[in-house]
Amino acid sequence: MAVANGSLVLEFILLGITEEPKLQMPLFLLFLIIYVVTTLGNLALIILIALNSHLHTPMYFFLFNLSLIDLCYSSVITPKMLMNFILKKNVISYMGCMTQLYFFCFFAISEYYTLTSMAYDRYVAICNPLSYTIAMSPKVCSYLMLGSYLMGLLGATIHTGCMLRLTFCDGNTINHYFCDLLPLLQLSCTSTYVNEIELFIVAGKDIIVPTAIILTSYGFILCSIFQVRSTDSRYKAFSTCSSHIFAVSLFFGSSTFMYLQPSSTGSMDEGKISSIFYTIVVPMMNPLIYSFRNKDVKDALRKTLSRRMY
Repeated sequence: MAVANGSLVLEFILLGITEEPKLQMPLFLLFLIIYVVTTLGNLALIILIALNSHLHTPMYFFLFNLSLIDLCYSSVITPKMLMNFILKKNVISYMGCMTQLYFFCFFAISEYYTLTSMAYDRYVAICNPLSYTIAMSPKVCSYLMLGSYLMGLLGATIHTGCMLRLTFCDGNTINHYFCDLLPLLQLSCTSTYVNEIELFIVAGKDIIVPTAIILTSYGFILCSIFQVRSTDSRYKAFSTCSSHIFAVSLFFGSSTFMYLQPSSTGSMDEGKISSIFYTIVVPMMNPLIYSFRNKDVKDALRKTLSRRMY
């Protein structure tokens, strides 16, 4: 058999979430609905922000990019996962698997830093409102997003490059619904020590550094909120931040459980459940919890629909 990039395996088989026959169709319909809602929700938010000039602010600039990332992120994983429920054998080529891994890492890491940029935006808006226009100028916002994408590019290149150095011999069945780092490491027939160290350092950096920045930002935000005497102002500040805190907790919490726990603890089945939250649930919920409960977005939606009707 020909060797592909140091690997004897030319294709992998994805086991999916479960092999229970009775659950295949209900889960297929559930995740299909989630994917449709994710696609429509993020597309709608992207279009609304692009068409309405009053939404061309730093907050919605970051939401635009977050929706774009979530749309691509979900599309890298969910369609292939849906095939597990309707095919007896869900096969993915070696290069297809490495490509999926690369884009998964790119969009996931970019989302970490985009959420971090949004936390900084909230910090400036609440703690330094008088300097908000200067501190969050279009140039600064563009640099923050460029940095987020560059961190995603760097992390994805390192993770995928280290995976390409491994050799896969006879085992080609991935106990997961997509080509993730940990299930692939379990299949390697060569030493994965370097990969495990790299994963702990790079993934740790991409989780711990954003988490520290976000916690610091919200520490200052809470101090500012408690100094405000007006109950209405406090409520508005908490309302502005609550959606972001919820999304960050869900995304960071589930991914931390997956990648920063010792390899000896837990099982891959537990990892699958954790993965569902940050790969499928979060991209669907972000447009809902961030924007569609937001008055500005609702007004923009009404104006856009009224313009199209007349």
